[in-house]
Amino acid sequence: MIEDLEFDSEQEEELFEHHRFKADPGQEMIRIDKFLIDRLANTSRNKIQIAAKNGNIYVNKEKVKQNYRVKPGDDIAIVLPYPVRELKLIPQNIPIEIVYEDDECLVVNKPANMVVHPGYGNYSGTLVNALVYHFDNLPIPPKDYYGRPGLVHRIDKHTTGLLVVAKTELALTDLAGQFFDRTTERIYYALVWGDLEKDGTITGNIGRSQKNRKVMAVYPNADHGKHAVTHYKILERFGHVTLVECKLETGRTHQIRAHFQSIGHPLFNDLEYGGNKTLKGPLNANYIKFIHNCFELLPGQALHAKSLGFKHPKTKKFLCFQSELTPEFYLLLNRWRKYAIG
Repeated sequence: MIEDLEFDSEQEEELFEHHRFKADPGQEMIRIDKFLIDRLANTSRNKIQIAAKNGNIYVNKEKVKQNYRVKPGDDIAIVLPYPVRELKLIPQNIPIEIVYEDDECLVVNKPANMVVHPGYGNYSGTLVNALVYHFDNLPIPPKDYYGRPGLVHRIDKHTTGLLVVAKTELALTDLAGQFFDRTTERIYYALVWGDLEKDGTITGNIGRSQKNRKVMAVYPNADHGKHAVTHYKILERFGHVTLVECKLETGRTHQIRAHFQSIGHPLFNDLEYGGNKTLKGPLNANYIKFIHNCFELLPGQALHAKSLGFKHPKTKKFLCFQSELTPEFYLLLNRWRKYAIG
C-alpha cells in the first residue's frame, strides 16, 4: 500500500517531500533501496542511497541504512528534496550578498522585493536566476549541480534575511532532512501591530485560506492545514506596535504572518494580512500621516530572517549565521522610538 503525502510547493516553506509506504503482509524481505526504487517514479537509486546515508529513511519511525531488509507490515518513510519544476533558468548577473560559501552549500542574505525562485509572473530577476549566474561563473562548478541551485526552504518576496542553498546532491538531501526533522534554528524579527502583553507561543494549523487562495489561514481544527508552532519574545515596545523575536518550530508558508494575524496582531505593513492599515493608535491627521510615512519605508511586511543555524552537510559541524536588519527596517524602528518617547 502506498501513501504519497500531499505536497504543494506553493503551500510549504520547506521545499522537500515526504513519502510513506506500508509493506504488504506478503512482502518479501528485500533491501530497502530496492523496495523504494520500485515505488518512487523518477528517483534514482543514487538519490535513495544518499537519503539513507543522511538518515532520511525511516522504518517504524526509526532511521535505517540502505541495506535494511523490508519486512511485512513495515511502515516506511523517506524525505527527499522536492523535484524542481521543468522551467528553463536564465542566468542573470544580479548582485547578491553571500554570507558564507564552501563546496557544499552557501548562505545568502536576501534583500526585500526579491522572489526566491521563478514561478507564475516572476520568470526572471529572482534569487535563483542570480545563483545560476554565480554558480556558472565559479572557477570550479559545484559537483552534481546540473544548472539548478538546491533550495530546501524559502522566504517571502518582501521578507529579508538568511537563506541556505545546497550546491551538491548530498548537501541537498541532508539539509532537506534537517528541515524535516526540525533540527535547524531559525529566528526572525518582526514588527507587529499592537502592544503584546508578554512572551508566548502561537499554535495552530496553517493551510490555504478557503476565502482567498492567495493567503494562508489558521485552523483550530486538526482536519485542516498542517501543524505549525511559532514561539515569540518581546524585544521592544512602542505603544501601538511591538518588535518581537520569533523562533520557528515548524516552517509553513506565511507562518509568522498568518499566526500573528490570527491573534489580532498582524505584521506592520503586511499587504496580504491586513497590516497595511492604521490598526492601532489615534485617528488624527498627524498620526495617520506618520503611519503612512512609515509604510513607505518598506515594500511589504516588516519581517527579517535574523538568524539561521544548521549542521554542515559534510563536516557535521553546527553553523550559525546572523544578519543585520536592513537600513530601512532600522529607520522604521527609530521613527517609532522617537514617536514613543514623544
